[in-house]
Amino acid sequence: MTTQRVADLTMDELRRMIAQIVKEETHHRLISQRPINPQRVREILDRMDRIRWTPPPGAPSVVEMLREDRDR
Repeated sequence: MTTQRVADLTMDELRRMIAQIVKEETHHRLISQRPINPQRVREILDRMDRIRWTPPPGAPSVVEMLREDRDR
């Protein structure tokens, strides 16, 4: 294989090379992914719901806290 500088490629050659790399990476990622287990997804979402923190009523919003901090 010969070494070729990117600067020496035409735009068409560069586009083809990028498209080939994207195609190879996409194919590799699709093959290497584990199958999705709907039960596991549900367990994760349920756990996220259980540990989610909800601020008490009347607590300042994030935007309000950022404005307060900025104005100091």
